[in-house]
Amino acid sequence: MANDLITDVIIMGGCGRMGSTLVRLAQSDPELNLKAVIERADRLSELENLDCLVSDDLDEVLPQYPRAVVVEFTSPEATLDHVNICKRHGNPIVIGTTGMKPEQLAIVEEAATRVPILFAPNMSVGVNVLLKVLPMLVQMLGPAYDMEMMEIHHNRKKDSPSGTALKLAECMAQARGWVYDEVKKHSRDGIIGERQEKELGVMALRGGDVVGDHTAYFFGPGERIEVTHRAHSRENFAQGALRAAKWLVKREPERLFGIGDTL
Repeated sequence: MANDLITDVIIMGGCGRMGSTLVRLAQSDPELNLKAVIERADRLSELENLDCLVSDDLDEVLPQYPRAVVVEFTSPEATLDHVNICKRHGNPIVIGTTGMKPEQLAIVEEAATRVPILFAPNMSVGVNVLLKVLPMLVQMLGPAYDMEMMEIHHNRKKDSPSGTALKLAECMAQARGWVYDEVKKHSRDGIIGERQEKELGVMALRGGDVVGDHTAYFFGPGERIEVTHRAHSRENFAQGALRAAKWLVKREPERLFGIGDTL
């Protein structure tokens, strides 16, 4: 009976920045059992001290651990491969990969009807609370307030704007009854004229080792409101993903879940 309280997990990309954080936290969590870590063949020697299976082949590992939840922070292309493998074997998967295109996300959404999947561009509990709070601010402040979004990340981040910034901006646009793709401004340059009433700018800054800052702005007559979330370390995202794994293992395939479903 006690085993029902422990969630088996498999971490993808165990040598990466997020992967190594996930491995360390999973090892120290009494509610988790780290069954395997997956990494490229040329880096497996870096994981030889782990007290679990290490492999470069998820397809071979999953049949050995049919109840394990896969936790995934890699690239969009690799994520799709891993989703298809999980779908074939029936393993749940938590996805924190960013930079996914609409057509890639559509594949993940379809797979979520076959195997439990939780996807969130940001695994932070605080950010996902913002997704519930920001629409309330939009509605209470009304149309007199211009809305903008700014994000800051480290100089090695590959996608821009961040998936989190896009998600937050989209929820703000929807709260005002706008279609995000019709009002978004991801850059401004040159003589662009006055700001349009139906416009939502999303700006990206890159530099140093910033883990992730996101600020929603509401510019109104005579005042400005700023709502900022700052991630102090990658542990914030890793803890959210592992929390999601514990929640997802008890779910049936239905639809694409988000962190908000776990709150």
